[in-house]
Amino acid sequence: MNLIEIAKNLQTNERFTSGHRLCAGCAEPINLKLVLSAIKEPLVIINATSCLEVATTIYPYTSWKTPWIHNAFENASATASGVIEAYKTILKKKPADRPKWAQKMPKNVKFLVVGGDGGTNDIGLQSLSGALERGHQFLYVCYDNGAYMNTGNQRSGATPRGAHTTTSVAGKVQQGKNEYRKDLPAIVEGHHLGFVAQSSIAHFADLTEKVKKAIATEGPSFINLISPCQRSWGFDPSQTIQVAKMAVETNYWPLYEVINGKFTLNYVPKEKVPIAEWFKMQKRFKHLLKPENKKLLEEIQKHTDERFAKLQKRAECGY
Repeated sequence: MNLIEIAKNLQTNERFTSGHRLCAGCAEPINLKLVLSAIKEPLVIINATSCLEVATTIYPYTSWKTPWIHNAFENASATASGVIEAYKTILKKKPADRPKWAQKMPKNVKFLVVGGDGGTNDIGLQSLSGALERGHQFLYVCYDNGAYMNTGNQRSGATPRGAHTTTSVAGKVQQGKNEYRKDLPAIVEGHHLGFVAQSSIAHFADLTEKVKKAIATEGPSFINLISPCQRSWGFDPSQTIQVAKMAVETNYWPLYEVINGKFTLNYVPKEKVPIAEWFKMQKRFKHLLKPENKKLLEEIQKHTDERFAKLQKRAECGY
């Protein structure tokens, strides 16, 4: 899908409208619009508790113009499982035997589950794992902003090492979060899905093509999306795409896909960019750039390099 097609699809997509109360510069509506632009079929969306859910459904208003369900942080995938199986049960009946509201129900409805890293990596991981293992037909998209932003920027399993949050404070005792982030796509891969990927809003074509592949996959599929948060990461709202792009250029956020076990690394930067260049763009990492934290910065750089090298070796093998 080229940029002209993407722009055209964005203009004609009316499933998510303006008027929401997400922050200026928030990556979530950008991510969502790109994802929705690649799905042509009738769609049901299941939304875990998150900034996206809270800011798009402030009673009595809504930004959703497609069937949309919200439950809680921990059970979006379980809710999706029930909805999907109910839909399949209704389709098995003849139209005349269905409730009136379901007599003209289309046969090609797709199901999209969306959640942040807190509701996916941590609180919702159990129900996600169960739904993936059972093989329900849905696409799960995690928009990863690296903390619990909905409740004020507390650390999550996706928070990168060294990041300052309200529960991993950079100060005299520690320098931000002590642990490295959870590798969620690798955990999802362990469920033997037909499609698992990681993408970024800075790479429009990559993201939309992956959504098209995912939605056409038999059984569950998963895409992990970086979602810069200007408020808690600490950057100007105009820099959202640039921050997302630099995450890829520094190899912090590699772009790849796994189709039926075959691994493909979709992008390799032409030149190696130090992780410090990405840190410089965000206030949450400013302490790591001080001379006294040079050793910690070197450790994070080494971890980033080793992780990307493993992905490159995997790409060479193809699995």
